Amino acid sequence: MDHLMTAYESDLGKYRFEVENFFPKPLFDSITDIRIDRKKVVSEELKTRAKRTRLTLDGKLTILAADHPGRICINYGDNPILMGNRYEYLGRVLRVLLGSDMDGVMGTPDILEELFIVSWLYRQKHGKSFLDDRVLVGTMNRGGLLGTVFEMNDRFTSYNVQKIVEQRLDGGKFMFRLEENEIDCGETMVDCSKAIEELNRFGLPAFFEALPVRKDSGGYAIRRDAESFVRMIGIATAMGDSSLNLWIKIPYCERYPLVVASTTCPILMLGGPAKGNPIPTLKEFEEGLKAGNNVRGILAGRNIHFPGPDDPACVAQAAHQIVHKRQSVEEVIGVMKERRGKDVGMLRDLV
Repeated sequence: MDHLMTAYESDLGKYRFEVENFFPKPLFDSITDIRIDRKKVVSEELKTRAKRTRLTLDGKLTILAADHPGRICINYGDNPILMGNRYEYLGRVLRVLLGSDMDGVMGTPDILEELFIVSWLYRQKHGKSFLDDRVLVGTMNRGGLLGTVFEMNDRFTSYNVQKIVEQRLDGGKFMFRLEENEIDCGETMVDCSKAIEELNRFGLPAFFEALPVRKDSGGYAIRRDAESFVRMIGIATAMGDSSLNLWIKIPYCERYPLVVASTTCPILMLGGPAKGNPIPTLKEFEEGLKAGNNVRGILAGRNIHFPGPDDPACVAQAAHQIVHKRQSVEEVIGVMKERRGKDVGMLRDLV
C-alpha cells in the first residue's frame, strides 16, 4: 500500500480541484430562480429522461451516494460543515456525473431535484442529458439524525415508494443499524421490511444498508468485524416478503470472504468516512471484488466526490474501472492522471 500511496502522491503533484473552475456560480444561482419561477422543468425532465432498459448492463453497478446532508453528515477533515456547502457539494456531484462513466447516483429529493434542474438546462443546450441511461436511486430514511436521542430510529423522512415510482426513479435506498440495547432499532426494522415489500410490488430494487453498531462515547460506531456483518446480513436478507430485488450495501472489512459467503444477494461496498486520499478506499474496492461472485460494485460517496485535493471525476472513473473492468489500483492510477482536470469547462456554456 505504501508504494501505491507514494506513486499516487507523486502523480498528483500540486494539483487541486476547485469547484468554481467547473461549476459556474451563475449557473448555481440560477437553480434558485428556476425553483421559484419555473419549477415545472423538473417534472418535464422526469418525463423526458431516458431510462435504462435494465438495472445493470453487466451485472455490476457503481453508484455515487449523495445524501449526506440529510443526516447532518457534513464534516470533512477539520471542517465541521464543508459538505453542508451546497455549491461545493452539488458541484462535486455534477463533476462525477459529467466527468466519469459511473452508473448512477443516489440522493435525497432536494439533491436529485437540483440535478434535474441542471439536467434540463443541459438538455436544452446539448439535446441530451448526463442523467439519461443513469441509475437514479431515491434515499428513503434520513431521520436517524447524527447525535440525536432518536438516532437509532431511522425514520422514513425522504422519498416514499409512490414518489419513486411517479418520478421514474430506478430504486430506493434505506438503512438499518442494529444496536442490541436500543429499542428504536425494532421500529426501524419493521419500517425497512415494509419498504422492501412496497418496492417489490413495483419490481424495483431495494438497496439496503444494514450495519451492526455499538454505542460509545462518540456516538454509534460500526462494528467492523466479519462475524458482526455475517449476523447482520442474515437479518437483512430475511426481511420483507422477497429478497429477489434486494441489494445489500455493506463496507469492506478483514476476512471479507466470510461476510460475502453469508448471502447470495448482490453486495455493493460503501466507502465510509472521507479519508482525504482515495487510494486506501480504491484498494478496498479491488480486494472486496475478489471475495466472492456476489460482490457486484460500490455505492459510495465521500471518498469519491471529496477525495482530498484530487478531481472527483478521475477518482470516480478509477472506481468504475476497478468494478467493471477488474483493473488494479496500480492500473487506474494512470486512468486518474488521464482524467484529472479533463473537460473542466463543460458547464460554462449553460450560463
